[in-house]
Amino acid sequence: MNANSAAPPARPQFVIGIDYGTLSGRAVVVRAGDGEELGAAVHEYTHGVIESVLPGSDVRLGPNWALQSPTDWLDVLRNAVPKALAVSGVDPASVIGIGTDFTACTVLPTLADGTPLCELADYAQRPHAWPKLWKHHAAQPQADIVNQVAEERGETWLARYGGRISSEWEFAKGLQLLQEDPELYARTDRWIEAADWIIWQLTGTESRNVCTAGYKGIRTEAGYPSRDYLSALDPAFADFTDKLAGPLLALGAPAGRLSPQAAAWTGLPEGIAVAAGNVDAHVTAAAADATRPGQMVAIMGTSTCHVMSSDQLAEVPGMCGVVAGGIVDGLWGYEAGQSAVGDIFGWFVDNCVPPAYVDEAGRRGIGVHDYLAQLAAEQPVGAHGLIALDWHNGNRSVLVDHNLSAVLVGQTLATRPEDGYRALIEGTAFGTRRIIEAFEDNGVPVEEFVVAGGLLKNQLLMQIYSDVIRRPISVVGSDQGPALGSAIHAAVAAGTYPDVPAAAASMGRRTEAVYRPDPARADRYDLLYAEYRELHDWFAGEAYGGSGVLHRLHALKNEVIG
Repeated sequence: MNANSAAPPARPQFVIGIDYGTLSGRAVVVRAGDGEELGAAVHEYTHGVIESVLPGSDVRLGPNWALQSPTDWLDVLRNAVPKALAVSGVDPASVIGIGTDFTACTVLPTLADGTPLCELADYAQRPHAWPKLWKHHAAQPQADIVNQVAEERGETWLARYGGRISSEWEFAKGLQLLQEDPELYARTDRWIEAADWIIWQLTGTESRNVCTAGYKGIRTEAGYPSRDYLSALDPAFADFTDKLAGPLLALGAPAGRLSPQAAAWTGLPEGIAVAAGNVDAHVTAAAADATRPGQMVAIMGTSTCHVMSSDQLAEVPGMCGVVAGGIVDGLWGYEAGQSAVGDIFGWFVDNCVPPAYVDEAGRRGIGVHDYLAQLAAEQPVGAHGLIALDWHNGNRSVLVDHNLSAVLVGQTLATRPEDGYRALIEGTAFGTRRIIEAFEDNGVPVEEFVVAGGLLKNQLLMQIYSDVIRRPISVVGSDQGPALGSAIHAAVAAGTYPDVPAAAASMGRRTEAVYRPDPARADRYDLLYAEYRELHDWFAGEAYGGSGVLHRLHALKNEVIG
């Protein structure tokens, strides 16, 4: 090359992010240099959430069951990824990495080679052979045992999880498998998060990621709970952590290379980098460039997950856990959450709105949610006279009790649908305020509140949240937050960036203080929040100085319906 010649311009490189949600999976094609999203596609799960009958059978499920099908997850690779590539116009040869995220704890039993037990003819009609979705709450009795024995033994790891282990997590669901289908438990070689199982399918190599292992698998720096503890739960449970085998990977680390089989599914080049598995909420912090201490990210959709990094280690009652490197390396990652948010509003519209409202929304050319929001926005704070406890799917934080149910106080014959709709929005906002207070009361300051997820589109909701929590709200700059976050981790795994914060700074984006609290409304909400707190503690049960009525009602319902 002579002195006057110039080096050819570098060819742009691209990464794929795949977000596995509750009802669908989506893929997004992202330019690694700046995070520009060039194409996206969604694949709806054929089986959706399996809640009543096992596919292809007449086997009925009990109360609070929620399962999924692994074939739906593989279909996302076969359908959404090629469609996203086609929409983007990107040459697959320019793709250098792929990253994924999943709902959690969504967990399944497999053979040693990763074959799901539900795909074996002998087990297909046994409910426990199928993956248990995050909102499978039928393991609450086992969660009670997990917590009771840990408290009696003084297990030091319990405080890391806010003092309560959830029925949604690996240990409660695994103990339910053992106690209700011991033969199937014995056949289970691996008890693995879907977040790690999908990586196994992409690479052909088994691995575990620090996020799901830490938050959902009760793994601290000292390892998993001891064999003695597991034996105290049930002597046959002593080998449980043997089923959690596999190398533990940091977030953003390469888990392996895309296998020939996965390359054929996706249309991507064989051998590109595949990032370690991750969780939909935690990966979104990178998409919002919110990986620094004190930035709380609330991923608001069907449920809400609150994640935040900190340089402070504290034990916060009712949290879902604090994990070293749980969001980014070098910081403590905290998680909290609400088990239902968008699901509550959807339930209300489906079940509590009269036909006249639906007809009027249609005449106006808008959806029922938008019509209710318009009517509710006209109300002064407190005008409806209602307080709602947002426990339609139990309480994740700070009570960690999925046997709780919702409460709506203050209804009269004058109560209108828009009143109830607004009260439910306010109730979820009060739940978030309770979580923020728990953090700050225990020495973990929240310096910025960032929102991602589908509920960003509801401006009334966002303004109510800002008024209730008395804080500005920043918003993520992408409609595909988790998928973008997964793409950011793929860029790190491919070596484009040295770490996740550096990649997030280039590829992530958010707009600061989009919503600001109105002082007058915030003052009124302080009064309502005080009432919420009183009801919160009373209906939480005897442990909080209140009534156990919700637990008694739950037990009676399960007794009647079996």
